[in-house]
Amino acid sequence: MGLKGKLIGSIEVKCGGHLIHDILHVNPRNVPNITKINHFEMDHEGESIKIGSIVSWTYNDDGSEKDKIVKEVIEAIDPEEKSITWKVIGGDLLELYDSLTIITVCEHEWTTCSFIYEKKTEDTPEPLVPFGFLLNLIKEMEGHLLK
Repeated sequence: MGLKGKLIGSIEVKCGGHLIHDILHVNPRNVPNITKINHFEMDHEGESIKIGSIVSWTYNDDGSEKDKIVKEVIEAIDPEEKSITWKVIGGDLLELYDSLTIITVCEHEWTTCSFIYEKKTEDTPEPLVPFGFLLNLIKEMEGHLLK
């Protein structure tokens, strides 16, 4: 088995993928108010993320008592394709993975999330729990937008 992997999941969003992209790109500070993300920080003033922005999220994806942290740098934003590339540069996920890049693409009635990763060892599990957590966050955002 290889150490590199890729998980891809698409989820239907009745509110329209462009609205999910708008939250992630233009209004990420609101994510903790509408999802199970506990805290969000960004390295600059303003609401929108931009290429080179460093963002940190505090979350709990497994129901344990300990919150987890992920720190990411924004590598790419494509407003036409409504995609954002987030490279993990710190936090709990890097204890298990040498690298992890997350790509969100929001189109029409769909949001597609990709995890591109390299495990530290053969025994490291696939990142199914954080991947599922991300898909659930998308559904929480959709629920908020449909209210």
